Amino acid sequence: LPKVRAMGFDGVELCAWGDHFDVGRALREDDYCAGRWELLAAHGLGCYAISTHLVGQAVCDLIDERHRAILPEAVWGDGDPDGVRTRAAQEVKDTARAARRFFDAAPDAVKERLARPGKAVVNGFTGSPIWRLLYSFPPVAPETIDAGFAAFAAAWKPILDVFEQENVLFALEVHPTEIAFDIASTRRALKAIDGHPAFGFNFDYLAFLDEFGARVHNCHMKDVWWSDRPAEAGVFGGHTDFGAPGRYWDFRSVGRGRVDFEGIVRRLNALGYRGPLSVEWVDAGMDREHGAAEAAAFLKRLDFEPS
Repeated sequence: LPKVRAMGFDGVELCAWGDHFDVGRALREDDYCAGRWELLAAHGLGCYAISTHLVGQAVCDLIDERHRAILPEAVWGDGDPDGVRTRAAQEVKDTARAARRFFDAAPDAVKERLARPGKAVVNGFTGSPIWRLLYSFPPVAPETIDAGFAAFAAAWKPILDVFEQENVLFALEVHPTEIAFDIASTRRALKAIDGHPAFGFNFDYLAFLDEFGARVHNCHMKDVWWSDRPAEAGVFGGHTDFGAPGRYWDFRSVGRGRVDFEGIVRRLNALGYRGPLSVEWVDAGMDREHGAAEAAAFLKRLDFEPS
């Protein structure tokens, strides 16, 4: 936290894994949430969202050995896929309950800067049983895709009901490997869950705001560069690592890529968004401490109040 403050940030997004935010302790121990806020306040920082990306990924994914690397042992268990998904769903429900307790204990100054007044926000992933079918060859029957969205709805509706009961919003980060990864798939995901009021989004790109702005509950600011010419490793990345030469696109420190952040800020202001601009920093060619500090300064210069 001292390092984050020295970089120029006003707050953090706490991960519901590792030593950031312990869901079980938040539910079991009466003083745990207050202690987190005391620690944040001691360094002049706030928190505006909890992240459950890793556990959320397992809720409706096809589970394999890769998931073991990202899941807590209690969720992974014996690795049986049905058991992993069941335990992951329960953990996400508990994260909603813990987030409610955490934000109920928040200072008034933090509550006033949440994206939606009175509502806590949990960012995360959903996973997807059909991501592997993104390219339809061998040919994929439409009924198979329909079944995938139905499976997503069956897994997530009970979770979202808990979020609604707790007055917490789930903000899906629209992203590769999730049930919603672009505008078309987002429409289908919303339809599958009957537009559940607890389901929204962690904003990912500008055109998304035109259609789904009212459901944007958190914003990750992340920059990317792309080439104007064909490249050896095209849009799908060619199984290369980030930062490898010959890529068509790569992540950049915020402000050094081609994302229209000016347009984003203006559109968010027009929508009445009042929540955080949260730096999601990736740049394989730059020292991350340098990048994090410059990203905070860039967004502070760019951000402004609406007329």
